[in-house]
Amino acid sequence: MSDLDARLAELAGQAGVDVHWRDANDRPQEVAPPTLRAVLDALGLPCANEGDIDDSLDRLRREREGAQLPRLLVADAGGSIALPPAHALRHYRMEDEQGSPVDEGTLAADERMLRVPAIPGYYRLLLGEDECTLAVAPARAFGVGDIAGAHSRPWGVAVQLSSLRRPGDGGIGDFTALEQCARAAATRGADALAISPVHALFAAAPERYSPYAPSSRLFLNPLYVDPGRVGGASALRTVIDAHNLRQELAELEWLELIDWPRAARARMTLLRTLFEWSTADSKLTQALCAFRKAQGEAFERHARFEALQVHFRAHDMPGGWQAWPAEYHDPAGPAVATFAREHSREVAFHAFLQWLAMRGLEDAQHTARASGMAIGLISDLAVGTDPGGSQAWSHQGELLHGLSVGAPPDLLNRNGQDWGLTTFSPAGLKRSGYAGYLAMLRTALAHAGGVRIDHVLGLKRLWLVPHGHGATEGAYVRYPIEDMLRLLAIESHRNRAIVIGEDLGTVPADFRQRLGEAGVLGIRVLWFERAADRGFIAPKHWSPEAMATTSTHDVATVAGWWSGRDIEWRARAGLAEPGVDEIAARALDRDRLWRALCASGAAQDAGGSPDENRPPSPEDVTPVAIAAAGHVARAPAPLVIVPAEDLLALPEQPNLPGPTDALHPNWRRRLPESAALLFDGPVAQACCAAVAAARNNAS
Repeated sequence: MSDLDARLAELAGQAGVDVHWRDANDRPQEVAPPTLRAVLDALGLPCANEGDIDDSLDRLRREREGAQLPRLLVADAGGSIALPPAHALRHYRMEDEQGSPVDEGTLAADERMLRVPAIPGYYRLLLGEDECTLAVAPARAFGVGDIAGAHSRPWGVAVQLSSLRRPGDGGIGDFTALEQCARAAATRGADALAISPVHALFAAAPERYSPYAPSSRLFLNPLYVDPGRVGGASALRTVIDAHNLRQELAELEWLELIDWPRAARARMTLLRTLFEWSTADSKLTQALCAFRKAQGEAFERHARFEALQVHFRAHDMPGGWQAWPAEYHDPAGPAVATFAREHSREVAFHAFLQWLAMRGLEDAQHTARASGMAIGLISDLAVGTDPGGSQAWSHQGELLHGLSVGAPPDLLNRNGQDWGLTTFSPAGLKRSGYAGYLAMLRTALAHAGGVRIDHVLGLKRLWLVPHGHGATEGAYVRYPIEDMLRLLAIESHRNRAIVIGEDLGTVPADFRQRLGEAGVLGIRVLWFERAADRGFIAPKHWSPEAMATTSTHDVATVAGWWSGRDIEWRARAGLAEPGVDEIAARALDRDRLWRALCASGAAQDAGGSPDENRPPSPEDVTPVAIAAAGHVARAPAPLVIVPAEDLLALPEQPNLPGPTDALHPNWRRRLPESAALLFDGPVAQACCAAVAAARNNAS
């Protein structure tokens, strides 16, 4: 290694970029110098030569040793926290959120450690003329055991919200269908209903419908609003007839796959007209104005973004905000303010949509709890946002630029992944006092009894790929995990909501242990719980600190795996393992799974006393689906979640990571039955009964 490369590695280490890491096969890897330079440059640390590196190292040193009090300090309840040196011999005062004094005194010359309250929460800390927020965290996040009224071993269902059906839905699932699904699941004994992300997408670009590539994680997708809840059924019928949409909506409703552009245009047409009719009521207009005022500047920026996007798309500028004229790049600039005044009605429309979406999600959670669910909805938090979207435009100082979130080559994708998303920068988090992170958590938990954090490894480190580089040419960048876990614990307790972290893929050896200590449930999936001989691990040996599930939206369903449907799709999409006879390998795996289902007793409970040496045929998926559900439910997991696709023994998975929609209809599948009747069929009833029995009877 040259002297320059050694200095480059030193800078990377101090900047939180891992030069050395271990891959999915536990083999040591080293990031090449060109990749390090690209990552460091994107993080705002020039490193082209020795002078640049010296300057960047000096900048990092000054930031570490700076005397300025940060906007937010994070500490454990009852512990202590170190203050910058300049705050010695200064008077301090601590106040709670109501402004009442909690502690007061003067720090001695050699005293830098400040004792923090034993009661978790947020405090105002005044040090001389400076002040900041002090976040005091409980030892662990709110857990399943903290839920009053929950069964001792609760279980739930997972659904893709868009896949739900109800009569008159116009081709896309909505919050009303979600209410119906919650009631139906509660009837079968479920305590939770995990849903796909409901983040705001792009109102003017309905062809961009992946729930994991949102415009903003701070707001909601208005396409999930039921227009019939705005002005009532009579008003909706009138609007439908006025726009001659009756046949269009009927056709969309009965499609097997969602036609997002058509369905979105129809729904937005209805909502726009209902907005015009509804806001003729002065009381409703006043209520909307009061709501907007209470939501604050971030809310207004999102509404302006949506209006701007509609405007520029109409003028043949279909890209993200970077493609807009430069004067509109600043959300606080005069051009945006002028636009908002001149297009106030359009901005108000998008504010109205958010108002409806928040009410719809709130009603769904209320229905879930009122139906007997102890947890209710479990929301889903995507790992990042589209760099051309609302959040990236509104909060430019908090997010990464020039880098995309992805994953290195692993067992799921040998080519690595570049998801084309941005997220918070480590430096931006600290500069902003974690404002965006807290706002995101509060949005996710506002109307839910839990949250699933996609790619939870992002709390510790993220694989970041410089723009213009391949997915394998990235590096892991470290994040302030302790602060982020503490803030997560505070918010989970304030909302009495559990936390689940998607910890699949390449995960450091100590990471799952740290999640468990923090009260964050990991995820264990049937397909990945294997022994060294490739046999399936008995459920009694699964982790007691992780949620258990049969499958996820990104992998094969039980029926799809058993029948080999996933192998067909992977071959069609060019994702088959070269030189591997996957059909023969699956035949062996079917034998292994059936033996495991028999050994746990789940196969017997699913249909008598089967022979472990004679598994059902690949076409006979029903007994396997029932047995798999009961098998996973036997795990000592605090919570078991079974996707609706597995309760219904459906062969198709919602998403196949990697290929485009031309190769696989990602995020377009609809469930075969209406939400209210979803679990009334014989297969669903048998699966739900198997899960409930296993959860209630297990010791």
